[in-house]
Amino acid sequence: MIKKHLLTCSVMLVLVLISKLNIYSTTVTERVVKTGDLSHRSSKFIFITSNANAYNFANEALPVNDARVTKKLQHSLYQHNYKHVQSTVLHRKAEKWFPVIEPLLKLYGIPDDFKYIPLVESGLCEGTSPKGARGLWQFMPGTARTYGLKVGHGVDERNNLRKSTIAACKYIKELYGEFNSWTLAAAAYNNGSIKLERAINKQNEDNYFRMSLNRETGSYIYKLIAMKAIIQQPKKYGYDNYYAYIPPTQLLNFN
Repeated sequence: MIKKHLLTCSVMLVLVLISKLNIYSTTVTERVVKTGDLSHRSSKFIFITSNANAYNFANEALPVNDARVTKKLQHSLYQHNYKHVQSTVLHRKAEKWFPVIEPLLKLYGIPDDFKYIPLVESGLCEGTSPKGARGLWQFMPGTARTYGLKVGHGVDERNNLRKSTIAACKYIKELYGEFNSWTLAAAAYNNGSIKLERAINKQNEDNYFRMSLNRETGSYIYKLIAMKAIIQQPKKYGYDNYYAYIPPTQLLNFN
């Protein structure tokens, strides 16, 4: 009877020790966030890592511990996953455009993450916007001419990938010089530097993620981050037939 009691106590002690080890030796790196107001469309969950550095734009971390920021990020991730897009056009365009865009961004000292702007601006539907923006980088005619592109008289270099990327690099570099933040430079690319400067002065705030901006600009960086996520981790977001995009410079390192 005593032996049986000791055996039972030993088993219980081992189970307690195992549970303690599991609690203290395991680092939780992800938490589940239900798709909020999108739950009526899908019962799927989006995994948002608890490490803020996992989601960033140009190495400027996105504060996912902020409930408002997390909600906007998971909404953008949902909008760009395969179930919603129902197409692999974004990955095909990345394969075609990035080998041209990446070395030019590097040449001008611009973070690699800016290569996602063309996918957000014109990835799913090309052509001219209602406001007159055109090309992969969606330049307005006046802005295009300011940065060296020929527009008019039967010529429109906004449609030329290399030339329009060089123009975009010059513009982005100038925006960074004005705002001293790559995130704000990207926001200004979308909304214009004058409007963004007014918002910064009015709100006395220069952190994009804490600012209140118009709907398009307020979701712009989240779209870029979501685009980066689905291109780098396609299978995680339902693009089962695509491998993560690897820049040509990294391919050279393989034996």
